[in-house]
Amino acid sequence: MSVHLATPGSPDFEVDASNQERTDTAEQDPDINSPLAWKSIVNDRPLLQFLGTRVQQEPEFKEQLLAYIEYSKKNKKWRIAAANAITILVHASVQFIGTDLQGIQIPGADLRYGVFDSVQMQDADLRGVNLRGTWMRQTDLSRAQMSGVQFDELPYLKTESEPRSCAYSPDGRSFAAGYQDGDIIVYATSTWERIRILSGHGDAIRRVVYSPNGNQLASVSRDLTARLWDAETGSLLHIIIGHTTWVHWIAYSPQGDRVATASGDFTIRVWDVVTGDCHQTILGHLSAVLCLAYSPNGKQIVSSSADHEIRLWNVDTGECDRIFSGHTDWIWGIAFSPRGDQIASGCSDMTVRLWDVETGICRFVLTGATNTIACVAYSPNGDQVASAGADGTVRLWNVDSGFCQTLMGHSNAITNIVYSPDGNQIASSSWDNTTRLWDVSSGIFRFVSSGHSEDVCSIKCSPNGELVASSGMDCVIRIWDAETGTCRHTLNGHTNAVMNSVYSPDGDRIVSGSSDCTVRFWDAESGTCLHTFTGHGDTVEDVAYSPQGDRIASGSSDMTIRVWDVSTDELQDWPITLSGHTNEILSVAYSPDGRTIASGSKDTTIRIWTLEFGYGFCLDILRGHTDWVRGVVYSPQGNQLASAGYDKTVRLWDLGFGWCSSTLTGHGDRVTHVAYSRQGDLVVSGSWDKTVRLWDVATEQCQAVIQHFPDAIYGVAWSTVEDNHLFTDGGNGSVLKWKVTREGNNCRVRLLWCASNGSLTMTGVSIQGVRGLTPFHQRLLEQHGAIGEPEHLSREKPTTLLAVTLESDLV
Repeated sequence: MSVHLATPGSPDFEVDASNQERTDTAEQDPDINSPLAWKSIVNDRPLLQFLGTRVQQEPEFKEQLLAYIEYSKKNKKWRIAAANAITILVHASVQFIGTDLQGIQIPGADLRYGVFDSVQMQDADLRGVNLRGTWMRQTDLSRAQMSGVQFDELPYLKTESEPRSCAYSPDGRSFAAGYQDGDIIVYATSTWERIRILSGHGDAIRRVVYSPNGNQLASVSRDLTARLWDAETGSLLHIIIGHTTWVHWIAYSPQGDRVATASGDFTIRVWDVVTGDCHQTILGHLSAVLCLAYSPNGKQIVSSSADHEIRLWNVDTGECDRIFSGHTDWIWGIAFSPRGDQIASGCSDMTVRLWDVETGICRFVLTGATNTIACVAYSPNGDQVASAGADGTVRLWNVDSGFCQTLMGHSNAITNIVYSPDGNQIASSSWDNTTRLWDVSSGIFRFVSSGHSEDVCSIKCSPNGELVASSGMDCVIRIWDAETGTCRHTLNGHTNAVMNSVYSPDGDRIVSGSSDCTVRFWDAESGTCLHTFTGHGDTVEDVAYSPQGDRIASGSSDMTIRVWDVSTDELQDWPITLSGHTNEILSVAYSPDGRTIASGSKDTTIRIWTLEFGYGFCLDILRGHTDWVRGVVYSPQGNQLASAGYDKTVRLWDLGFGWCSSTLTGHGDRVTHVAYSRQGDLVVSGSWDKTVRLWDVATEQCQAVIQHFPDAIYGVAWSTVEDNHLFTDGGNGSVLKWKVTREGNNCRVRLLWCASNGSLTMTGVSIQGVRGLTPFHQRLLEQHGAIGEPEHLSREKPTTLLAVTLESDLV
């Protein structure tokens, strides 16, 4: 009997199940007659959803699936069953942490968005496995078979200068990117090697685009010019001069005989590509014209402007046929659908709007972005719109349903996005000096991210230890079940990054501070915003609740601390204001007895304040840090203060004497946050060096280092009821829970659960001796932090699959 297993975009696999060598075992084999053992179901979404529910409800079924995976190590006749089993488990949100998966055979499995942390996967058969968005930190893939593996993204293009625009040639064989330094680099898409560099512009490139036949390349720049280039030779054909300020955009007509340019001088100009002469000047916008596009038939031009309007122009007459109104800010992106019946627009008001060309009616207002949308693009078949902007994410929208899929990876604002001609790839250019290439050939997968879509700014535990609140750059606060890692609910209301949030002593309320300059007061149970405190003139960097629950303190970049009375239901915006810092305040903390407040600032000092006499004054100034003081926290006993400094140190302060008693060194970059354990014997710190460190307060020694995070760590918090449980962010919008065990002079740290945001995480992954991995994919993994030889880290002995169920190592 021969069973066929195939997955889209991957090699086919033939499994001969009739002549396999059996391995003697005292244990009874799983059921070979089960359909799971001989028929692949990895692409059957409804069935996977049904079986995923069974996993959560029936422990015996889960054990059966684990047995299939375990038996695949011994005999390849189980590999269809194992691929099905691990796909079902991942779909059911089962997490593999510290598990022994050495030698498993799961070709064609779908592990998208699964969690595999510190897993042993040496010699595994992973051919054709889909690893999109997987969390695989510190996993050992040595000698694994990885031909046909899918990640749904390609290696990014890293340059010294910021890419500002990019374009595929019509045949998809070349790719041009325009940069901040004025150069245009052309790549061959077969190898992504540079073909040539086009130089001549005297300032940043704003837009590059190929002509419809691919013979020309057009560019515009902040040097007030447009240039036309020979795409084959790179020679300059024309310098187009006429605009009186920055030229923001350029587009070819579908016939390729004209280019239209949009400028900050309020005009659209149409130029002849043969002569370089200005054919037409279109007037009407009341501010800078930021973007434009030709209709597919070439009879109309649509333009967007800083005047908040979209205008549709008749190409022959230059008259405005229609004005589309609805956006409330600058409209940076505009695009015609391939059929010409719809227009997409992206705006600084953080919305994408889809407009009916014939009626001018807005069909959809697509929300979800957390900052300015800088660009929009239709897929070649028109069923999808991509948007991107200042929040660093690419969002893919279904034009019929409005369903959104988010692609994360950039660490700064995105300036341009473009589809490849076949629609299988998206390229995005960013201020992080990279152009990322996303593989979207497999279509949108309906993964609902539980993590933040941007960096986590802080993490706090509820007083009863049952919940954890995380605040993010994505403008929301997420509330997590501390035991399971499930997101209970999300608090929405802030209009900019939420820098910090904290529970009231009784756990009934949450207070948060944001870059929108407000402090919000929430009902913790319902998530309702009860009050918004205003008065700060800049970002509210930190908030703190008094132990008595009657006051909250907020520290701001406006160099003040405001203390708000929340003792009654009549909440009013009449705070006590504490002034004295000479630079932005980054952190505030109440002492355990509530009598003093500590604050850390960019002025490198810590100030201790009192409110005992009805007004606030400074009791002491602690000096020692040589750079910003990002975090301050009191010890549980109140006699000591810990501070996190951008000078790469953690400092412990004796509050009785007012001096620094210890300086803890070891971090390789800025320290962002510190927290004391419940007993006060340990301090945890997070840093830009992508590590978390645990320090013994008594010995001043580092007890453990948690490493291989994909980015800087901003949030760390101890459980309020369990001495050995720790929460951190994952460096990419994820939230993690750890178990800390004391062992002599060291601590052993083990991950309990990970609430991933769906970003591919490969930091610390060993790919030594992997087989079948393409050079493209090897480069991608290395860019994501994969390493050669496996590191011999201080890890627990890996747990076998069959034992793991009893020990609850699979969450």
